[in-house]
Amino acid sequence: MKLNKGILFILLGASFFGFTPIFAKLGFGYGYSLGQINIVQMSISFILLWSFTLMKRSSFKGLTKKNVLQVMVTGCFIGLTSIFYYGSMQYLPASLAIILMFQFVWIGIILEWVFSKIKPAPTTIISIILILIGVFFASNVLDGDIQGLPIKGFIFGILSAFTYAGFIFFSGKVAVEVDAWTRSSLMVTGSTILVFILFIRDIPSVLPLEQNLLTTAVGVSLFGAVLPPLFFAVGAPLVSGGFANILTSIELPIAILSASIILSETVTPLQWLGTVIILLAIAFNEVGSNIFKVKKHKKQGLHS
Repeated sequence: MKLNKGILFILLGASFFGFTPIFAKLGFGYGYSLGQINIVQMSISFILLWSFTLMKRSSFKGLTKKNVLQVMVTGCFIGLTSIFYYGSMQYLPASLAIILMFQFVWIGIILEWVFSKIKPAPTTIISIILILIGVFFASNVLDGDIQGLPIKGFIFGILSAFTYAGFIFFSGKVAVEVDAWTRSSLMVTGSTILVFILFIRDIPSVLPLEQNLLTTAVGVSLFGAVLPPLFFAVGAPLVSGGFANILTSIELPIAILSASIILSETVTPLQWLGTVIILLAIAFNEVGSNIFKVKKHKKQGLHS
């Protein structure tokens, strides 16, 4: 029963994150700038996460001047991901921006290789190749639909993948002994400060706060920065890390499906094929690595 509850919470958390493009596109449709959306989104996320942390009376044990700064800097990666991800959506269809951001999977593997000296297993290399094949189909290159789209959108999309991979990599190494809610609140503090510095010129244009901007920012904040961490915090301890990664990949089809249904974006059969290949590659990387480890242990057992 515990396992089923963990699966449910992780699936819900990842599904919520898949709806963020709808609110970002809605905000751009209203005529708001990237800076305005990010400023209000981060402000709301900051207020909500710190409110949860203080109401829960989360522990501040283990915090030092050094690791507080490290956690806040790690949080800056989330702020940058938000900027680049939504920035990509200004120029590209949401479905394509999502696929580009999802390249964090193989970028994260390379970061582990470069910084932690963890060499990718054969299954991981096969997974990376499959992901790149999936991207080829999912980006609709064959139909020529990406021709004429601004290169700026592709750059922002890939940058969002790098910053998200960086967030995942460093968040697993910084102040891990500190309460999860306290860490999340400090991270959102770092990303809020970064957004305010980068978009300082947009701050006056946010006030007085308009209803449409508030609606957009609340949607992006809840579905992007508040609900997913809340559900992951509950569900992740109840399942294995590898299985959790497979479950979170549901974000990709949910995001593309919502872009197709709610934003009326055209998603071709080839794009769906590419999406399925990417999901299978992620599953293969997690399941294949575990099978490989089991076989290796069995061989070692026989030799000993």
